[in-house]
Amino acid sequence: MNKISVEELRELELFKNLKTETLLKLSTIGIKVAARKGQHIFRDKEEVNTVYIVLKGKISLYKLSENSNKKVIFILGRDKIINEVILDDLPSSINCEVFEEGELLTINRLDFLELMKEDFELTISVVNSLSIKVRRLYRQLKNTTPLKIEKKVAAKLWKLAKDYGVTTEDGILINLNITITYLADLFGSQRETISRALGQLEDLKLIKFINKKIVIIDKDKLSYYFKGL
Repeated sequence: MNKISVEELRELELFKNLKTETLLKLSTIGIKVAARKGQHIFRDKEEVNTVYIVLKGKISLYKLSENSNKKVIFILGRDKIINEVILDDLPSSINCEVFEEGELLTINRLDFLELMKEDFELTISVVNSLSIKVRRLYRQLKNTTPLKIEKKVAAKLWKLAKDYGVTTEDGILINLNITITYLADLFGSQRETISRALGQLEDLKLIKFINKKIVIIDKDKLSYYFKGL
């Protein structure tokens, strides 16, 4: 078993306010596991008794439609709790797939609940994690209003640039290995539709591709584009 040290736990924003005693217990019960790209950590409606936290890499949470089309709900990176909703002892309500290879911290659900009882700061961290997800869902619902697909794509790229962007001399590089197929999964759309939308944004000189990654040429112009109904 690959244990996690107290020092590694202290580096996580999620645990920055926890008592030393809590960190020591977490280092005893927490186990680090490798996460391979494409691996499913759990699936919709599965019984899950483990809390997962991202240490490295990125995780995708998605749902399948009645037609088995994938709809990505969240992409989560380091320092994020993946499945705090299982604390209610119900089956998983979403699929979890490794988007970029990395490492996860795994903690038994009941052990985690006991620590939440003992250290209120841990409870606050969990509630904050849930709150962030709820707010992101609100924004997603807002973006379901009728918009042309290229504006929806522009809004999503703007958000990805905000979360995962790296400033370069060419613009803001979205530091994710995003394929057109995966973008189609984000919207529950056909690959060809997304490809055309990206082409339109490129023609408008809002984005460009460098080494198969997307660069936002001007984030403000991109924002103005998708907000202008």
